[in-house]
Amino acid sequence: MSAINTIDDLRAALAGLQKIDPRFVEVVATVGEPPLRRIDDGFESLVDIIVSQMVSRASADAIIARMRSNLRPYTPQGFQQFSHETYVAQGLSRPKIKTFRALSDALCNNDLDLDALRNLNDDEVAEALTRIKGIGPWTAEIYLLTCLGRADIWPAGDLALQIGVQMMCQLPSRPNAREVRKIAANWQPWRAVAARLVWSYYAHQKNQKG
Repeated sequence: MSAINTIDDLRAALAGLQKIDPRFVEVVATVGEPPLRRIDDGFESLVDIIVSQMVSRASADAIIARMRSNLRPYTPQGFQQFSHETYVAQGLSRPKIKTFRALSDALCNNDLDLDALRNLNDDEVAEALTRIKGIGPWTAEIYLLTCLGRADIWPAGDLALQIGVQMMCQLPSRPNAREVRKIAANWQPWRAVAARLVWSYYAHQKNQKG
């Protein structure tokens, strides 16, 4: 299992990607070195990723800040005890509240061991996480990429990633998950770093238009 844990890992992968696909030479020249995008694994980070599902970054950040300020204890045991009204007050939707209840129950009942995920391969991690009702492929892939540092993760269902690939490849329309997965097939084994670059390129182009 290759990993992107350090800036040196990131730079080695960037060099490899630019050899595989010269379009990344132009991307790197435009956006520079992308951020490492590595955070600690575990419950709090998984909660953050779940909050970020299907909402803007600004909305997610605001909800996460409220949750971390108001929810005590910020643990699976605490999440089991919070009332529906307490969750709603943080700005959480009903589906996400159900996901947090399912996640906290799985962790407290030892049906899910987040520490053990470090020793599993990518598919095994995704399978373990998506067994939790409300956790889908995108959440599992972002956890693999950011929390476990896996090098070849490609969250094909990510909207910003799809638009970024459209921009980078000068496509007439936004590719869907299947199409963007096919485009990225040649970027193995560094697709997680390709994703970092594409996200940076998307943000840069969006700011230029803004």
